Amino acid sequence: MNIPHIPVLLNEVKETFKDINDGYIVDCTVGYGGHSEALLEQNPNIKLICCDQDAEAIAFSKKRLEKFGERVIFEHAKFSTVIEKYLDYPIHGILADIGVSSLQLDKKSRGFGFESDTLDMRMNPENPISAKNVVNEYSQEQLEEILREYGEMRDFKRVAKTIVDNRPFESSRELATVLKKLGGKPKIHPATLPFQAIRIEVNNELGELDELLESIYNSKLKNSLVAIISFHSLEDRIVKKTFKLWTQNCICPAGVMKCECGNNHSLGKVITKKPIIPTKEEEKINPRSRSSKMRVFKLK
Repeated sequence: MNIPHIPVLLNEVKETFKDINDGYIVDCTVGYGGHSEALLEQNPNIKLICCDQDAEAIAFSKKRLEKFGERVIFEHAKFSTVIEKYLDYPIHGILADIGVSSLQLDKKSRGFGFESDTLDMRMNPENPISAKNVVNEYSQEQLEEILREYGEMRDFKRVAKTIVDNRPFESSRELATVLKKLGGKPKIHPATLPFQAIRIEVNNELGELDELLESIYNSKLKNSLVAIISFHSLEDRIVKKTFKLWTQNCICPAGVMKCECGNNHSLGKVITKKPIIPTKEEEKINPRSRSSKMRVFKLK
């Protein structure tokens, strides 16, 4: 198969899960199947549950992984919903590579790139809201909010006004061309952060991550590794904060003089005190890996 994709932090992912000898690993974001294939080859006695909300990704990975036969289960679903469907399975690992896949970025028809002829950005093309809706229909105040919160932009008011003053937009190319005129930091396209903010809004990316983490918390899984790869600070902050909360024994409200919760609520321990980042060699081979960070938690 022609596989135009290099999975990020592949060696680090393999190292993380190398000691799992049985049961299932859930690949919450299978994409092109790179991580999944490597894990199935490295760990010959495991099985995988491969999930993606993008039907095109599922179709591609089914072909790529068909050689593993019944060792693979596919789920066309949001990753926030997959854990609860398999609570009766012996899940010993969970991997989530959060963000836009190369499959989505590289196809102009999906509308993620600056040169795209469409304005879409939906990870699941069946979702009702696209980037075209957000850009052309949101009020200036709504645009300011998502640019501030999801793009972490200082000039969110100016950018939102520019979008409103120049709409309607029919393609990502048109939007990127207008935003480029605003200027910005050297070596960073001025549309990068606005596109990130719009994409997060369209796909509810932070909400999905929160729901995935909540589903893991509620699953009561035992002796399982959780590895989450993120690509920007908003996601990494959520993962870091959540993993820290999972280590706490006492969950009593702040200000309680004496512990009343039993002081035994820790789910396990953080394996990565600092996030795992790509090597310089990987960054040279795969520039898209540059912003990736992986954090790992061990459920006891």
